[in-house]
Amino acid sequence: MQNQEQGRQSFAKHLTQSEVKDHIIFFSYTDVAPFFEFQEGYLFFVNVTDSLGKAWTFIGTFYTNPEIGKYVSIKWPQFSSEKRLKANDEVIFTERPLRKGEAPLKKFKLVIKRKIRLFGQDIWGELKV
Repeated sequence: MQNQEQGRQSFAKHLTQSEVKDHIIFFSYTDVAPFFEFQEGYLFFVNVTDSLGKAWTFIGTFYTNPEIGKYVSIKWPQFSSEKRLKANDEVIFTERPLRKGEAPLKKFKLVIKRKIRLFGQDIWGELKV
């Protein structure tokens, strides 16, 4: 998915109840292919900065399922708990450019949006927690 405003690549989804309960998020590999090379069973780190500027590291794993194909799981128990994520929250990972002196690893800005009802209208607001 292309982030048109900033010209940067991103991937996103709405969380399911199961993902919230289990503190793990799943993406089809086609959603994350521009960012990660698929290696069955391989563990990798996903380095993110949240909307408050705090750095987090999540653990991802590549899988293949004969019925659904290639997918990626990302475990984030502490982040999920601290941010009090809910089903239907939207999580958006946007790749950010490397800064001078940083290791050549992918880095992402992570934004969480939640739908709220305001004056009879549903709007999506960014969580700042």
